[in-house]
Amino acid sequence: MTSLKITTRDTATGPVLEIVGDLDHARADELRDLVTGLDLKPGQRLVLDLAGMEFCDSSGITALLAARNHATAARAGLALAAVPANTLRVLRIVGLDQVFTLHPDSGTATTP
Repeated sequence: MTSLKITTRDTATGPVLEIVGDLDHARADELRDLVTGLDLKPGQRLVLDLAGMEFCDSSGITALLAARNHATAARAGLALAAVPANTLRVLRIVGLDQVFTLHPDSGTATTP
């Protein structure tokens, strides 16, 4: 298994979290803790760039949902960018592709 690395950068539309490695049971809390510490403003968009994510289990999916809930509570949006094919397949099977806003890359996700 690969470790998890999350890099944060600011854009005009809001923060982007680049997730690299495994978002699994052992590491999902890292994303939850980071997201809950973000001070999102109404109208901003939190983007989770998953281009470097290698694996995501059910705990990782739950962490993505927690990030969406945090953004919603702040009256901000949330978008997933560059979702890997295996994770996208799971999102589609359980209907979460209808819950998350999906973008092919973080560039399109951060366009106002």
